[in-house]
Amino acid sequence: MADQELRDGTALPDASDVAAYAAAVRDLDSPLVLHRLVHLEENGEVTIGRPDTESFAIFPPDGAALVRRLQEGATPRQAADWYAVEYGEPIDVADVVEVLHELDFVMPEPGPVPEAAPPVRWQRLGRALFSPVAWLCYGAVVAWATVLVVRSPELLPTPRDMVFSEYYSLIMVVMTVAAAPLIAIHEIYHALAGRRLGVGSRTRMSYRFYFLVVETSLDGLVVVERRRRYLPILAGMLVDVVLIGVLIIVADLTRGPGGDGLAARVCLAVAFAAVIRVLWQFFFYLRTDIYVLISTALGCVDLHTTATRMLRNRYNRLLRRPDRLLDESAWHPADRRAARWYSWLIPVGYTLSLSTFLLGLGPVFYDMIGAVLGRFTADRTDWVMLVDGTVFLLLTFLQIGIALWLAARDRLRRRRERTRHVII
Repeated sequence: MADQELRDGTALPDASDVAAYAAAVRDLDSPLVLHRLVHLEENGEVTIGRPDTESFAIFPPDGAALVRRLQEGATPRQAADWYAVEYGEPIDVADVVEVLHELDFVMPEPGPVPEAAPPVRWQRLGRALFSPVAWLCYGAVVAWATVLVVRSPELLPTPRDMVFSEYYSLIMVVMTVAAAPLIAIHEIYHALAGRRLGVGSRTRMSYRFYFLVVETSLDGLVVVERRRRYLPILAGMLVDVVLIGVLIIVADLTRGPGGDGLAARVCLAVAFAAVIRVLWQFFFYLRTDIYVLISTALGCVDLHTTATRMLRNRYNRLLRRPDRLLDESAWHPADRRAARWYSWLIPVGYTLSLSTFLLGLGPVFYDMIGAVLGRFTADRTDWVMLVDGTVFLLLTFLQIGIALWLAARDRLRRRRERTRHVII
């Protein structure tokens, strides 16, 4: 049956739409069965979420109080009546119920609510790795390595340590193989520092500017007291510093009588790569661990997105294009305050990152690539060197290709999401 239409051409809802609306209205008189939810009140706001699915949202205090009434068994209509008496104004409880469904806070079928979320794995290991005994061991390693560097400055890792062989493909393979476990340990320490608090984690590969990165998501930290979030955020940098100390110690122990040795050179090369990763964390405008630390300390929700949108608005105001200005009313107050200075660091930071790469690692790679290309143009070249140069170039461009592929994949995903939203 075709939909009926009003005189202005607006279609009336069909019978199924009316039935669905009536069912939604009737549901306001039936209690909602909510999953086990956790609440964290901080800075005049309340974060509510499900630790088992890591679905979280920020509510104002009165909205959180309404959710608590629903958790206690009140029907949506009863909760709305209570809200009107308690706060002196009505509330559209149907919208609140819809939000709870979208967040997957409502159980699809009535049933017993679990008393507690299932414990995360490796919680005891996490507690052991951050116990007082472990902290003493970490401090001893760093102190020992510091004394060695003071006594023998040649143990301080430098860019030239990365060229420890004339076979450049060997350098690439060794650095890749050695970097993989170090990166894994960095992310494992993030995860275990969170798991000792009962917070789950997820790991994925991504990119930041010209870097391939591995990210560990600890969304459950949003319902952990702020002072307890700092260690999981900084745990990766902590273990990086300890590993640099271990590599310096091994390099000292494996140096030959002449103060040199292949094993020592490899250790210092890997240590320098780890130093670069630690320094890179201070490029916080690339949303590194330091960025997360700053955002947490300032109570921000999505500082980077707000800052980029603020930059866009400044650009459009400069070009006098008011029709392209983004609405700033929905931005979180903490994000808006911090974005006033953070937004200026984004273009400056990208320039600094590119300059650091060009002035730091750039000369080393330039010399290596120049030497490899020279092998192909030389009158006489050993075929082993030609194969070595070919593999080196392939590995170099493979890393660049992976970063470009990840960037294209993310851009395509965002475009599809925008298209989906328009269609809906």
